Amino acid sequence: MLNAPEASPNGRRVISAIVIVVALVLQVSVANRLPLPGGVTPDLVLLSVVALALVSGSLTGCVAGFCAGLAADIVPPSDHTIGRYALVYCIIGYVCGVAAAEMDRQSMVPFFAVAAGALLGTVAYAAIGMLLGDPRASWTIVARVVPLQVLYDVVASPFVVWCVLRATRRYDRPERRDRFSVPAARYRAMSGRTRL
Repeated sequence: MLNAPEASPNGRRVISAIVIVVALVLQVSVANRLPLPGGVTPDLVLLSVVALALVSGSLTGCVAGFCAGLAADIVPPSDHTIGRYALVYCIIGYVCGVAAAEMDRQSMVPFFAVAAGALLGTVAYAAIGMLLGDPRASWTIVARVVPLQVLYDVVASPFVVWCVLRATRRYDRPERRDRFSVPAARYRAMSGRTRL
């Protein structure tokens, strides 16, 4: 049997860049136009950064977060100081990448990572805005926005995280790819089936 060729690091970088660009385009063209209650929309770019960090680790999460945040800072309609999203997404990518080691042991880690990322992202973005003197950043606005932002991000996370996992599947580390497969004998034992 032939083994699949080893994935190149350049392929992983290209897929990560494509994921970020697609998430950014969908955020600007679709998600920002959704008429959801509270005037808050799911942050698809944040979800993509979290998914890339969970798949690839803290370094990729940090770099992907910085690049995605810088792109989100520049893409119209940007109405804030450039670098705010870059800093916030970089921190979130790093933190979620550190949590990637726990992803294999607990199936709820991606949901907790998304919820924590949404919470950390919204609060950090507002805190940086307050430090820079943004009049739209206040604790009353944050207290109103955070629960909705976390809720919308958690609801959208299965779709975005699944798409990112499918896109990066070929470039997964071999030990992760094999860990999710269950041998046929073990599957039969778990399901109560016996071979005749």
